[in-house]
Amino acid sequence: MYNRTYRGKSQHGKFVDPADLLEDGLCELGLNEELAGDDRLMEYITELMNWNRVYNLTSVRKPTEIVPRHILDSLSVIPHLFGDRILDIGTGAGLPGIPLAIACPEREFVLLDSSSKKLRFIQQTLGILELDNVILEHSRIEDYRPDEQFGTVICRAFSDLRDLYRHATRLCTADGRMLAMKGVYPMAEIEGLENKDVIDEVVALQVPGLDAERHLVLMHPSTQ
Repeated sequence: MYNRTYRGKSQHGKFVDPADLLEDGLCELGLNEELAGDDRLMEYITELMNWNRVYNLTSVRKPTEIVPRHILDSLSVIPHLFGDRILDIGTGAGLPGIPLAIACPEREFVLLDSSSKKLRFIQQTLGILELDNVILEHSRIEDYRPDEQFGTVICRAFSDLRDLYRHATRLCTADGRMLAMKGVYPMAEIEGLENKDVIDEVVALQVPGLDAERHLVLMHPSTQ
């Protein structure tokens, strides 16, 4: 259960409850009705903080920073998801996969990572959150051979666009999409693509409470 003693000071020196920051952010993203009364995002933050003391899952330590930089950032891509099966490559501590799975219970999420340590954290957390629409896969992307392709392949911290496209295009359905979450506009990575026509668009994401550039690169597989 979320512990409301996790509070942080704002730039004005006032104590801020991260649950309030999350609620305000969900309202801005238009997700407040779907997630009203659902404490699992805050429970996920609690588990992330607890495990982070030993496993160093993220460099972000304060819950008031985790909310915009990890949770709201992950949820900002929801309008761009395609299909019922979503693959999260290099999920790490479960980002963006876990927040998305909480917000989109009708979709199936496969979280892929080569780190058994991080997957142990996710497995434990899934039990606490009682998420039944998440499957874990312990594998490198090069070795992953799913039985079924995905409508969306997404990554938040995986290499550059060229490597993502090379490894992920075979994992997409013919009408699927590859989504790469980036910070500043990735001009150099786009220039490094052999075929720039695979890019459908680059969307500037507006993440509540985050004073930093965020972009989402949308690509389609070469079969189109």
